[in-house]
Amino acid sequence: MENKKNNNNLLLPVYGSKWDIHPEPNNKIPQNSMRSDEAYQMIYDEMNLQGNTNLNLATFVTTWMEPAAEKLMTLGSRYNLIDEDEYPRLKTIEDRIIKMEAELFNAPKTLKPTGVTTVGSSEAIILGLLAHKWTWRKKRQEAGLDYYKPNIIFGADVHTCWEKFARYFDVEIKIIPMKPGKYTIDANDVKPLLDENTIAVGAIVGTTFTGQVDDVKSINDMLIQYEKETGRYIPIHVDAASGGFVLPFIMPEFEWDFRLEHVRSINVSNHKFGLVYAGMGSLVFKDHSDLPQELPFEINYLGGTMSNYSLNFSKSSSNLLAQYYNFLRYGKDGYHHIVNAVMQNAHYLEKRLIDSGYFEILTDTKFLPIVVVKLKNEYTFTAYDLSMSLKESGWIIPAYSLPKNSEEIVVLRMVVKENFTHTFAQKLLTDIDKTIKYLMREPVKIKKDVKVSITKPHGVC
Repeated sequence: MENKKNNNNLLLPVYGSKWDIHPEPNNKIPQNSMRSDEAYQMIYDEMNLQGNTNLNLATFVTTWMEPAAEKLMTLGSRYNLIDEDEYPRLKTIEDRIIKMEAELFNAPKTLKPTGVTTVGSSEAIILGLLAHKWTWRKKRQEAGLDYYKPNIIFGADVHTCWEKFARYFDVEIKIIPMKPGKYTIDANDVKPLLDENTIAVGAIVGTTFTGQVDDVKSINDMLIQYEKETGRYIPIHVDAASGGFVLPFIMPEFEWDFRLEHVRSINVSNHKFGLVYAGMGSLVFKDHSDLPQELPFEINYLGGTMSNYSLNFSKSSSNLLAQYYNFLRYGKDGYHHIVNAVMQNAHYLEKRLIDSGYFEILTDTKFLPIVVVKLKNEYTFTAYDLSMSLKESGWIIPAYSLPKNSEEIVVLRMVVKENFTHTFAQKLLTDIDKTIKYLMREPVKIKKDVKVSITKPHGVC
């Protein structure tokens, strides 16, 4: 009878089975097994309780890939990327990707670029800056100078991982603050902060806050002159997490990359406009000499001797295969068409938002498909209110304040990605208009001679 009962259970529909009328396991592995379709449906349904990736304009991360790429990602999930001896073709593919990116970033043909793929740009940035610290330290040691007070210079527009590097690896940070109306850095900002202990200058090509680009060329030209005056060579690390796969296709003549003498390392987020799912980044050095040979580890306990430079050891090859697929599938022409289409949709969205009369543009979409706007001052609701209200229509659009010295400026940021079509833009504009009109019908009640205090909702930024 028990076997018959179990066999009948196999014929039950997914909905209506035991788990459907009891809470799902939360804190311990369940005692009993369940059917594969039940386990799948339980997890699938729970994923539906959160935001729609197609309507998420907060994230820079790719949320759509072609089915063929997804199949390759499934294949790649079987292979640990670190196992070069067992899976030598993975190393071959990784080297190809680094060389393709180095060529895209205009590395001189007379040099030998090198690099690694990483879990994301955070790992890539930390590894790149660590290499510059070691190079600086070695030069100081060889010159008989102290090497105990390294520092690094960058703007307040950097990602948190820059400050993580400085804290974790004991490097003093010299942060250039934002100013109202100026949200990037240039040579004039950097020069007064340089000294003999500066290991590198960080420049951002596509900031998270405003989508703008630091003036890398002016910084490079200043460092060339600084070297002539002092004899000190200070490298630039370019964080091109957001812009590395955009600028080469919309502004190929714009100089920010290895064409500049002092740019010695670049990181890029493949999972952004490289059009790969999270998480993958790349670190590219201009020449193999920019990576101190003391840093990579020689390991042999996986079967053969191999060199490893990473903060992570075990990681799937899924993203690697997906990025290689994209490079082969799209080519430069394909990326050009995709990026230009994305930029057109961003320009359309930006223009319509300005024309609506509700917003002021903070920065234009010259460099990246990122629309950053702020509400006009006369409204009694805030950008935080609008952000929260738009969630009722499914849209995820972050509202946040800018960093120190500009924190009074609160903006809305919309990242336009490959799957954000013109139709999506029209729908978003309609929903923004409806939401603002609703908020205007529900004004904050103002009592005579009493100042209004609007509390910003938590968890929005």
